[in-house]
Amino acid sequence: MSYFDFTGFEASIYHHIKYGLGKKIDEVSKFDLMNAVSIAVGKYLMDIRFETNQRYQEKDAKRLYYLSMEFLIGRLLSNNLLNLGIYDKCAVFLKKLGYDLEELVAEEQHPALGNGGLGRLAACFLDSLASLDMPGFGYGINYDYGLFQQVIVNGYQKEKPDYWPNQSSPWLIRRSGNKCMVPIYGKIEDSKDMDGEYNPMWTGWKLLIGRAHDILITGYGGRTVNRLRLFSAWASENFDMQIFNEGDYFKAVEDKIKSESISKILYPSDSKAVGKELRLVQEYFLVACSVRDIIRIYQKNHTGFDQLHEKVAIQLNDTHPALTVAELMRVLIDENQLEWKKAWQITTQTLGYTNHTLLPEALETWPLSIVERVVPRHLQIIYEINKRFIETVKEKFGDASAAMISKMSIIQEGKEKQVRMANLAIIGSHSVNGVAKVHSELVKNKLVPEFYSLYPEKFNNKTNGVTPRRWIAACNPKLARLITEAIGNRWISDLERIRELEDFAEDRVFLDRFVQIKKDNKQRLARIIQSTVYETVDPDSIFDIQAKRIHEYKRQLLNILNIIHTYFLIKEDHVDIGHPRTFIFAGKAAPGYHMAKLIIKLIHAIAAVVNKDPDVNQWLKIIFLPNYRVSLAEKIIPAADVSEQISTAGMEASGTGNMKFAMNGAVTIGTLDGANIEIDEQVGEENIYIFGLTVREVEQIRHQYNPKTYLEKDGRLKRVMEALRSDLFCKNNPGLFHPLYRSLVEQGDQYLHFPDFGAYVDTQKRIGNDFKQAGWAIKSLMNTARTGLFSSDRTIKEYARDIWHIHSHI
Repeated sequence: MSYFDFTGFEASIYHHIKYGLGKKIDEVSKFDLMNAVSIAVGKYLMDIRFETNQRYQEKDAKRLYYLSMEFLIGRLLSNNLLNLGIYDKCAVFLKKLGYDLEELVAEEQHPALGNGGLGRLAACFLDSLASLDMPGFGYGINYDYGLFQQVIVNGYQKEKPDYWPNQSSPWLIRRSGNKCMVPIYGKIEDSKDMDGEYNPMWTGWKLLIGRAHDILITGYGGRTVNRLRLFSAWASENFDMQIFNEGDYFKAVEDKIKSESISKILYPSDSKAVGKELRLVQEYFLVACSVRDIIRIYQKNHTGFDQLHEKVAIQLNDTHPALTVAELMRVLIDENQLEWKKAWQITTQTLGYTNHTLLPEALETWPLSIVERVVPRHLQIIYEINKRFIETVKEKFGDASAAMISKMSIIQEGKEKQVRMANLAIIGSHSVNGVAKVHSELVKNKLVPEFYSLYPEKFNNKTNGVTPRRWIAACNPKLARLITEAIGNRWISDLERIRELEDFAEDRVFLDRFVQIKKDNKQRLARIIQSTVYETVDPDSIFDIQAKRIHEYKRQLLNILNIIHTYFLIKEDHVDIGHPRTFIFAGKAAPGYHMAKLIIKLIHAIAAVVNKDPDVNQWLKIIFLPNYRVSLAEKIIPAADVSEQISTAGMEASGTGNMKFAMNGAVTIGTLDGANIEIDEQVGEENIYIFGLTVREVEQIRHQYNPKTYLEKDGRLKRVMEALRSDLFCKNNPGLFHPLYRSLVEQGDQYLHFPDFGAYVDTQKRIGNDFKQAGWAIKSLMNTARTGLFSSDRTIKEYARDIWHIHSHI
């Protein structure tokens, strides 16, 4: 089917309005019309999906299944129209009806399927798999509620439910025939089979039902449509009729309510035991449904399991789906009677694991008691995996193995034993990858060096990427048109070609248009700021933006310290800061993360002082945009002049926001952390502002670090910290920010703000001076032109070649 075929599209829209809604065209709302257009697009997608499936089946293609607790896919209408090649035609059609396509797109509610970088990466990967015509499919949970909607009340973050009416979404297809039966709880009874071999029986379990729903994922060019399959949890029966008839109505529906709570909300709070258990149940539910569905699809065309790893690749997106190791072993051994050795060979050759964190405390562990209660058979399998693994370690390392085993064992000893999910994932996979060069090296040499010494062949790097379809073509259409006019449109599917823009660095007409597009995007963001937080900002000022999850290691606090310093430069020292600045923040703090939420309050408190001060506010403004999400990111990122990527070196795995900002012409100020290092290599040191300690210097300084030494040596830092300790920014609530002061000065400054403060301030001064120069436009252009490496298409090609061994099928 040609994606240029617009025949029947208009008729399909009218048909839905008349027969689906029972309305005339002049009676519909924008929301109605958005749904009608989405349903018409969906018909295109379904036709292509059938064609895609047929290609895969005819070639008996090996398939990749990507398991993730999050898929932050964002709004789908504009992305699907773009990838099908009918965006402009649709816009023209709607204009005839008196509607603006962008306004209709804004009516679509975000699917509440993810939180941050982990989920957005997964969404980019699905886009690239389809755009590369590769058989790659996502598996996730069909949440009713996302993480939360962030609202700001008196400068404080408050959380509201983030409800997604998934059952009425035009994109969600209910697969009524695809139900997965998931056993849970119960106990293990020891028994023997007819040959006298040990045959454990999992008895007394309850049964969950996973109902499958699909979202179709179209690739650029409209050749291939894959799917994201999401599971909703249901009880095995609607309710117990006997109990209902006896009059205990609440008891009758209790199990149903409990079961269906599994897919209600993304990341329930784990501060209490019941929350921990629900999160583990969620992870197991995802794994069990996915494995059962994958096996069902495989068995349509294959008998036996000798070919499973040749026809199926499963990638674990972080440790959340790590129970896949035990579940696949259980299915092969218990349900299909494979011998352990054969089942283990198949399992390890099928699974790959991606690590996303360098923080040891962020590596998932579960209390053994909870694992035993929720999945007793899986715990038994984990113990057997661990026993055999420890024997392997002893055989290889002999007397040196004792110390290694304490770190490598899946079972962590202690007052309360824990199951280490990262260890399970590493042992049970044939590939373990990091997501940036420096991150992958740190995984091998710092995070799990013992595993690297045992399995050096497993470890590899796959630097993250983002899809240029959404993060340039869709979110920055004026820039996309300029690029296409200059070099053609092949860059959209082959981002390496964007380097051809370097030839226009001396073209004054091109540069003027490039600069004007940035200004247009800044003006658009200024209007959003005005309508959202009621602040007026100057689009000619430097838009310095830090948009990411609020966390101490990401160091929004370092940014704030420089803002306070800049405030004093203007207010007290009457210093020319080079060029007016607008510092823009966006991001959510975890509901239970007190320090992160206090940082949000501090940003608002400083803004309340600075933005109202007539001596300062013509030179300095501070903005916090609430409820950061994909659609807001699509407006923020194209408007950035400066991209803040200032995490403590060695803390950020990769980052993808840094890539999106650079693609859209923002110049990075950052540390040598995560993918910043590779951005530096690509764009050139003259087009990026690198400052601060390196990973090695961070490790060296920690041994003798005393924050007070830096405080005494640097008068600028001392003045800033005195302001933070005083009530300058909290006159109505004295001492409010003392916890932040104490964490930096008295409690060790874990994320090393002070050692990097001086270099950061000096670098910000350089930016203020450089922005006024003509060369800034070239810096910006070089960032756009040299980010071809950071397409998720390149990342997926590397996964496909090195780990999954899948191919394009056109």
